[in-house]
Amino acid sequence: MSVKFRDYYKVLGVERSASQDDIRKAFRKLARKYHPDVAEDKAQAEDKFKELNEAYEVLSDPEKREKYDQLGPDWQHMRDFTPPPGGGGGFAGARTGGGASGGGFEYHFDGTGFSDFFEQFFGQRTRGGGFAGYGDMGTASMPHRGRDIEAEILVTLEEVMHGGQRVLTLQRTGIPGETGSAHTIRVRIPKGVEEGQMIRCAGMGEPGNQGGDPGDLFLRVALQRHPDFVITGQDLHHELPIPPWDAVLGGQATIPTPHGRIELKVPAGTANGTELRLRGKGLPKGSGSAHGDLYCKIRLEVPESTTEEAKALWKQLQDLHQS
Repeated sequence: MSVKFRDYYKVLGVERSASQDDIRKAFRKLARKYHPDVAEDKAQAEDKFKELNEAYEVLSDPEKREKYDQLGPDWQHMRDFTPPPGGGGGFAGARTGGGASGGGFEYHFDGTGFSDFFEQFFGQRTRGGGFAGYGDMGTASMPHRGRDIEAEILVTLEEVMHGGQRVLTLQRTGIPGETGSAHTIRVRIPKGVEEGQMIRCAGMGEPGNQGGDPGDLFLRVALQRHPDFVITGQDLHHELPIPPWDAVLGGQATIPTPHGRIELKVPAGTANGTELRLRGKGLPKGSGSAHGDLYCKIRLEVPESTTEEAKALWKQLQDLHQS
């Protein structure tokens, strides 16, 4: 299958030598611009936001980034190419199985939130156990269960908050008796689903041998990154910039949460780096009513420019504190 190369560094607008901090900052800046909640063109923003998430999913993960960088020195000249069978070169390819005939099975997905490029190189792998390949079936005399297949699915915070249903299109090729036609799968996303959790689609893995049961398809959850929150389990972390006068005198700030925007009271005398805890404003803990917390970390924001009059007032404050 020919797959279009994706330049993840170009998507985020960073150099290949960019540090993890540079990558994080670039993602957050672009994600705030293209998040569907704030963008005017919702449909275009949703596609762009998925593209940014995919690039960040790879470049923020040292192991995935290393595999991506192995594409070679001519990566910038690549356009369409065919991935190696079995994900050669260290990649987790979409072709599985093998056997005496040298054949194998290919799985292609639509609806996971990731591109074909990601699916081919990073999103799919076989799980241990089960029958290893259709090419050996002629010599196998006992029933063997097919191997399980594992892929990734990008889940939004909205789906984490309320659950949902995703429609996936699965096409399996190289399987005797199947024409390669697409299967439509309705996948239930449970409320409170966590990063790395597996969603099982029974019987959608590799076929069995000699009447053996088919394997299963397991979708590993990857939570969509959000420009306003860092996710830690069911807790959320948010950086809140405030002006110096609010830190000294106290004030109010409007905070985004998955439950809606709320007003947060900033106590007088709040120091830079202070974390203010909002109980129950995080993500759901499973399917129940309990939720994690939201932590707002205070960051003092100094005005970028100021007038001569303002400078004089700051000088008066300095003199008062030094006297």
